[in-house]
Order: sequence, then structure tokens, then C-alpha cells
Amino acid sequence: MKINIINTSEHPLPQYETAHAAGMDLRASLTEEVILKPLQRLLVPTGLFIELPIGYEAQIRPRSGLAYKHGISIVNAPGTIDADYRGEIKVLLVNLSDTDFKIVNGDRIAQMVVAKHETVSWQTVEQLGETARGEGGYGHTGK
Repeated sequence: MKINIINTSEHPLPQYETAHAAGMDLRASLTEEVILKPLQRLLVPTGLFIELPIGYEAQIRPRSGLAYKHGISIVNAPGTIDADYRGEIKVLLVNLSDTDFKIVNGDRIAQMVVAKHETVSWQTVEQLGETARGEGGYGHTGK
């Protein structure tokens, strides 16, 4: 699949780091380093603008290494870029650790997965089909 992209950053386009990776790393596009303090949220620019085909979304997800090593995540994970959005992709990071985290220009801050989605239309009914699970949820299996 080919997707139109504008890159105003000085960094290479997002790419898959391994042959079977689902996500491509996004890099911070900053003019100066920033410090993300504990429990602080920060919208970090990437310098990327994309034109997704109708029926697709770009999911912005945390990087597992940043989450594990530094407690850095995304507030609204996964964030969604809709097909009709034309603004810059920015990543809403949060520092869940108890120490400051420095972000510099070019740091890999998130990953992006492009995925197909369906558009639904609701059909109002009086009863739903039966399943073995039924209404069980929120730990109903005891595991």
C-alpha cells in the first residue's frame, strides 16, 4: 500500500525495523530538547503529515522499550489518526515514572500501525444472540 506523506522533519520516513513488524517508529521533531517530568503530559511533534485512504486509520502506540525502561507511554493509547485528518502527527506522551525523562530531536517516541477498519451502521433489535459467556465480564472467569 502506498500512502502520501509530507516530511518536514530532518529525519527519515518511518520504517519497519524488522521484516514482520506491524509498527513503524515515529521520531520527535524538536528544535531543542524537552524534559518530561513525572506524571506530566506533552504533545510531541513528528514533522509528519499523511493522507490515509478511506477505510484506514493510523494507530499511534507506545514503544515497549520506553514503557518498560522509563515508564513513558501515550495518554490516549492507541491514538487514532483518521483518514480525513491532514494536520501534523503529534504524540501525546506521559511520564508514568518518578524521574524526569529527556526527549531530544530524533528520539523514537512511539510507533504507528496502519490498519483497515469497518464503518458500521447500527441495527436496533429486541434481543441479542446467546453465547456461553453471556453477560459475564470484568473478571467473571476468576482468573
